[in-house]
Amino acid sequence: MHSIYDFLTLDLQNEHDLEHKKLYSEPKIYDGNGDLTKRWYLYFSYVNPKTGKKERCKNIYGKTNRYKTKAERYHILNIYKKRLSKLLHEGFNPYANNQELYEKRKANQQAKTTKSNVVVEGITSNSVSIDKAKEQLEKEKTIPEAFDFALSIKKNLVGASTLSDYKSRCNKLIEYLNTNYPDVKTINQLEKKHVIAFLNSVLQSTSARNRNNYRTCLRSIFQSLEDNELISANFIKRIKLLQAKPQKNKTYTVKEQEMIFKYLESNDKVLLLFIKFISYNLLRPIEVCRLKVKDLNLEQNIVQFQAKNKAFKTKIIPEILLSELPDLSKLDANALLFTPNGFGKQWDATEVNRRGYFTSRF
Repeated sequence: MHSIYDFLTLDLQNEHDLEHKKLYSEPKIYDGNGDLTKRWYLYFSYVNPKTGKKERCKNIYGKTNRYKTKAERYHILNIYKKRLSKLLHEGFNPYANNQELYEKRKANQQAKTTKSNVVVEGITSNSVSIDKAKEQLEKEKTIPEAFDFALSIKKNLVGASTLSDYKSRCNKLIEYLNTNYPDVKTINQLEKKHVIAFLNSVLQSTSARNRNNYRTCLRSIFQSLEDNELISANFIKRIKLLQAKPQKNKTYTVKEQEMIFKYLESNDKVLLLFIKFISYNLLRPIEVCRLKVKDLNLEQNIVQFQAKNKAFKTKIIPEILLSELPDLSKLDANALLFTPNGFGKQWDATEVNRRGYFTSRF
C-alpha cells in the first residue's frame, strides 16, 4: 500500500487538474515560534471515512530538522507544503490505497520531456547537498520581486489609479514584514498568518473598511501569483471580510450650499464648475479629473469619459451645466479641462495626485 507520505518527497508533477470535493484542510507549517531547538513540521487534517469528520493526520517532518537555520527549514517545509497541497488536490488520500493514482502520475511523468534530476534534498529520492538547497533558495523570488511581477501583469489590466493603489498597499505589507518578520524573505515563506497579522495592524490603526480594502488588493495580487505558479494557492481568499459600518457624510443645507456657490462664484470658478460636474452630471471626482477639452461635445451636448466600470461612457450635459461652461473653442483640445491654473491648461500630474489636489482645494 502506498501511503500519501511516501509520495510527498517524490518529484512527480502532473498538469492534469482533478476536481474533487475538498475533504482536507490546507497544510500548515509549525515552526516552534522560530525556535530551532524544537522540531518543525507540516500538518493537515483530512476527513476520516469512519467518522465523517476532519481529523488531524500525522505530522510530516521529512528531513526538515537536519537543517540548522530558519531560512533552510522554511525553504524545505514550504516545498513540502506545496507538494502536499498538489497531492491532496489531485485526490491522494491518507486513508486509502493510492496505487492507482501513483501509477497514473508515474505514466504522465514518463511521457514528459526528461528534466534535470537536481532538486532540493528531501523533495526527491536523489539527495543533493545542503549547498544545493541554499542555491535553490537564492533562486526563489523575494516578496518584493514577486509583487513587482504581479504588478507588471496588472499594469495592462487595471487603471493607473488602481495600479498605484495596489503598489502602495503592497509596499506597506513589505514594510510590515521587514519590521515584524525579518526572516520571511521569499514569497513561498509568506503565510496566511503573516498577512492576517498585517491586516490586524491596519484595522487597529485605521478602520475595518480600510482593512478590507487592503485584503481586496492583496487578494488580486496573490491571484496573479497563483495564476503564474509563483505560489501554490491564493490563501488571501480564505481571509474573511470584516463587517464595516458605512459612515454617512453630513449633507449641506440649502442655505450652506447657496453660500458656498456664491463664495466660489467670486473666488474660485474652476472649483465651482468642478463641483457642478459632480453634482449635476453625477461624475466621480476621478472622472472629472480625467476630462479633456475634446471630451465635451457641445454640438450634441454630451460628455464622454473613462468611467470606473466601463472603458468609455457617454452622458448628456444638463442645461443647468451648459450655461456654466467656458468658451471651449479657445482652449487646447488635448488639454485637461480642470487644472490648478484654470481651464484647458497642461498639467503634469497623475490621476491620483490630480484628484488629491482638488480634494484639498475643496
